[in-house]
Amino acid sequence: MRRVGADIGGTFTDLILVDDATGAFTVAKSLTTPEDPSLAVETVLVDAAARHGVTPAEIDQVIHGTTLVTNAIIERKGARTALLATAGFRDAIEIGREIRFELYDIDLELPDPIVPRYLRFDVPQRTLADGTALEALDVAYVERLAAELAEAGVDAVAIAFLHAYINPDDELAAREAVRRVAPGMRISISSEVVPELREFERTSTTIVNVYVQGRTEEYLTELQQRLARVGFAGVFRLMLSAGGIATPETAMRFPVRLLESGPAAGALAAAHHGAAAGVSDLLSFDLGGTTAKFAVIIDGEPLTASEFEVDRRYRFKKGSGLPVKIGVIEMIEIGAGGGSIARVDSLGLLRVGPDSAGADPGPVCYGLGGTQPTVTDADLVLGYLDPGYFLGGRMSLDLEGARQAIADRVAAPLGLSVEAAAWGIHQSVNESMANAARVHVLERGRDPRGLPVFVFGGAGPVHGFRVARALGAPTLIAPFGAGVMSTVGFLVAPLAFDFVRSWPAPLDTLDWDHAEALLADMEREGVEVLVSSGVEPDQITHTREADMRYAGQGHEIRVPWPVSKDAATVRAAFEAEYERLYGRLGPEGVALETISWRVQSSGPRPTVALEVTGEAGDALKGERQAWHPELGGLTATPVYDRYRLAPGARIEGPAIVEERESTLVIGPGGSGVVDERWNLVVTVA
Repeated sequence: MRRVGADIGGTFTDLILVDDATGAFTVAKSLTTPEDPSLAVETVLVDAAARHGVTPAEIDQVIHGTTLVTNAIIERKGARTALLATAGFRDAIEIGREIRFELYDIDLELPDPIVPRYLRFDVPQRTLADGTALEALDVAYVERLAAELAEAGVDAVAIAFLHAYINPDDELAAREAVRRVAPGMRISISSEVVPELREFERTSTTIVNVYVQGRTEEYLTELQQRLARVGFAGVFRLMLSAGGIATPETAMRFPVRLLESGPAAGALAAAHHGAAAGVSDLLSFDLGGTTAKFAVIIDGEPLTASEFEVDRRYRFKKGSGLPVKIGVIEMIEIGAGGGSIARVDSLGLLRVGPDSAGADPGPVCYGLGGTQPTVTDADLVLGYLDPGYFLGGRMSLDLEGARQAIADRVAAPLGLSVEAAAWGIHQSVNESMANAARVHVLERGRDPRGLPVFVFGGAGPVHGFRVARALGAPTLIAPFGAGVMSTVGFLVAPLAFDFVRSWPAPLDTLDWDHAEALLADMEREGVEVLVSSGVEPDQITHTREADMRYAGQGHEIRVPWPVSKDAATVRAAFEAEYERLYGRLGPEGVALETISWRVQSSGPRPTVALEVTGEAGDALKGERQAWHPELGGLTATPVYDRYRLAPGARIEGPAIVEERESTLVIGPGGSGVVDERWNLVVTVA
């Protein structure tokens, strides 16, 4: 079987084509086409197929990850959407939790609700917390309202009633009422999108889902048609934020689950390569042209969460974005990448990012019209990049243009040489990334000094050594083909879907039969989804978990749910996880309660065994001047050909190791050895 993984990033679109029978693979990389992202996918697919010696018609499967949903929310390019809420609660999404994430900022900026107030409506209806009806749904009111909305040009409706996670009847009835009078209206109901306690987050997630549904359908339809035009007739799948893959139909129904699809693949790729190299605990570091992403891998699996925020006003401030309650691989993402723009602010301080030059116009050195200096421009000026070997020589970089931009906009205002200013840009972004990674790892109860850093992405290897050193990490691992290795994550992800149901219940008096029925119902639903996607029933596995807390607490932790119906076993599992996270247990004798129940249903996990075909030999290409402050600045630095560094090869820093899609920089004091899987393992002094 020949399979393809394709990832659209903010600056570049990456692709890998693998022949499972032989392990032979071909990679491709091209600038992203923001106006029509599917064009870049077509470009890299055709390029990779031609160099692999096959046609698109001979490819069996394409798995894709995209930032389309995230970008549509950030840019507010979704459908004109209305909200139907329980009477008296239409403003819950704007009131939120009334938390000031920056206590002393008098100009605090809050995220704008996707649905403006004039399109939020109170619907006569009330369901109590136990699922009983206090006030019946006024169906006639919903029908009149739906007709008015359709006439006013509203394209989509989100329906989120109080306690619909317990009793969805009113949401189902409201959806049918809207369909009767406005059959072309897109509708999402909270009891299907996220049947989970907490009205604010549930409503926000439902709105996001229907807001991007139309745009997602258009994009996926166009992409599939474009692939068909070049001859592809195989299976097309999408990566989900939680690390599974799904059919286009499932993705179109629940596009909110695509929010972190691209970054999820990177974390899975790091876990896969780490496990193959015998490293089960590590820190994944993916640095592209627009963002840097870190994920903690423990026991060969990335950590996951059930909620995150999109479109944050303040990138590091929890509560400054729109909450979305979906399963997601837990990571921190910051606005730092090769395209991050450097400037001197009004206080005379150097600032780098979070705004990016992206693919259009891109860094100054791309020669596509960019005028503001970026991290890539700085890396070029410092000698880390070869202007004639970017993307393997398929793209030339303008060194003089990069020098001039840094000289005019950074060096002159700061009174520095061009090289010193470029180093300031380079090291500033390194420290920003290291600080973010350190906080992320520590908040998950881990010590960054004990985790090897697995680095990939087009810009990752250039910065990986300095970031790893700042973290105190013992080693840096750079895989073969690091510039596009995140795409491997698409090929090791199983068909999977996760389900959740909220049913608050105290552990001491738990109705075990009801809990079993709830979990079994979600497993049945999982089987239906996966079987319809082509998975055999006997290949499906289920993972059960529960969100639990001490009685009276405001939030929960996720705990594996045991097979045995034993409260003592459940309490032991809860206490073990609680102590791991917080270093202590709660007050003795406090009761436990379960809030939500979770099931992840998965098909078999695919395997990928890449056959690296480097050519062992003299890997030294020559020397060039590169900046190493420990050695006094510009220093003659050996440059090695990555494709000739066979297993067992050793190099000493400072050194530069080049491959077509990325460049690894090893600083003074570091040393590297190529392992049997062609990973370059660098000891960070």
